[in-house]
Amino acid sequence: MSHEDIILTVTFRGTSHTVSLPNDASLSALHSRLELLTSVPPSLQKLIYRGKKIQHQQDDSNPEPTIAQAGLRDGLKVQMLGSTVEELGQLNAADSAHQKKEQILRERALKPQVKLRSTGSSSTSSHQYRFHHIEPLTHLPRPETATECLTTLSKDPAVLHVMQKHHFSVGLLTELAPHEHPGLLGLNVGSGATIKLRIRLDTYDGFRPYLEVRRVLCHELAHNVWGEHNNDFKELNSQLNREVAEFEAAAGAGTHQLSDLRDAYQPSSDEEVEALIHVLGGTGLRG
Repeated sequence: MSHEDIILTVTFRGTSHTVSLPNDASLSALHSRLELLTSVPPSLQKLIYRGKKIQHQQDDSNPEPTIAQAGLRDGLKVQMLGSTVEELGQLNAADSAHQKKEQILRERALKPQVKLRSTGSSSTSSHQYRFHHIEPLTHLPRPETATECLTTLSKDPAVLHVMQKHHFSVGLLTELAPHEHPGLLGLNVGSGATIKLRIRLDTYDGFRPYLEVRRVLCHELAHNVWGEHNNDFKELNSQLNREVAEFEAAAGAGTHQLSDLRDAYQPSSDEEVEALIHVLGGTGLRG
């Protein structure tokens, strides 16, 4: 080994790999070496170190930096995320089946509902303005925990309060898999026909904090009215968050004791930046 070599410790799914390369080696050389060690192709590798991220550069128009130019130094510990081609194929196949079922549920939710005579105390608005179906991605780990999370969101009193106040109806509340749209925290499909939320961590080994996911849900509900991130959308999004906090504050002062609300709507700025939440299927404007 020459004094110009760089030795990295790359951890992938709990296993550490030692990689030695010249400091003038390209990032492609590093990605290729990691592919041999992990079976994850370069295009699916994400390297994380000291708050920075490196992904395979597919654009050949710019010169590729060396590992030293990318900030990798001798002795550095790097975490790698990614899926093998086989795993991605299995996930895509399962997603395809899930999307077919999702389409059926969306069409069913859009059909006129047969009015049933109620013997309970539920009002018409509470029956109409709600989440009509929830569905986890059962091919991902711990589907029972995902079901519990989606159920809690769908029955959250503060969320249901703003849905009934603004006449929001959502056909399907489901997950947004980390590999499906990397970097996004939520999607609104068809102006509320389906809302997808990133409830899992990118590493698939845990779930995001409930209050942060709920904030994204309020963001997505605002897309039931406004498709673009314009001033009208921002005003409604802020209003929904404010009304959720006010509802919980009022409930906390009454008969229900809830958790401290000071951190309820304060996710990190990084989470806000990474959200980049898109809306699909039109703006869904209401009169």
